[in-house]
Amino acid sequence: MCATYPEAVPADVLHTTVLDALGRRITGGDLREGSVLTLDAISQEFGVSRTVAREVMRLLEGYGLVRPRRRVGLVVLPMSAWQVLSPTVIGWRLQGDGRVDQLRSLTELRHAVEPLAAAGAARHATDEQRAELVAVAARLRALGDAGEGDHAEFLAADVAMHELLLCASGNELFGALSGVVAAVLSGRTSLGLMPASPHPVALDAHEAVARAVAAGDAEGARRAMAVVVDEVQQALDAV
Repeated sequence: MCATYPEAVPADVLHTTVLDALGRRITGGDLREGSVLTLDAISQEFGVSRTVAREVMRLLEGYGLVRPRRRVGLVVLPMSAWQVLSPTVIGWRLQGDGRVDQLRSLTELRHAVEPLAAAGAARHATDEQRAELVAVAARLRALGDAGEGDHAEFLAADVAMHELLLCASGNELFGALSGVVAAVLSGRTSLGLMPASPHPVALDAHEAVARAVAAGDAEGARRAMAVVVDEVQQALDAV
């Protein structure tokens, strides 16, 4: 996997539990814009120390979900301030009532980025990356034909292929989105939007992308990746 922007990591499970609970409430709309969080309220509700509560508040601020206001506490910010490309924030949003809308927005982003990334990979990928793409696409085909499309192994291979394409694109900004695409693919699976047996068109398109990249066919790779993302869009439109 190529380098991505690092995210703040909670110190322990206790921090993570409180952070996830508050993150889901904010991104899910239970805590609306203008709502106020305080150290005392967090400490009392979750039974944690003020040190833990303070660290959680710092992390929420880092994700753009809240802003400190003197003598008030942390005020919940509008979505326009959120770090919406953070895989953590994406994960929280995919657990809320707006999960399908979130997936749709992310799929539109994929439409804009991934076909260009596939074309870039056809131009810039190393020999090792080209060979790996062909191998991963073949693995996807085998798992898909075996009816493993909604299983963890298929998801891991799917994520690996898309991350590799973004990283091999020659565009560091595309590479930085690899975590975002991984969150989208994982979210689609967790929402039950992945069929047990992937559509043959999707499997064909993944293999076509890999072959085009291996052959240095930028236009062929772009067209094939557009087919891949179109299949995701159609699945969402059916929801």
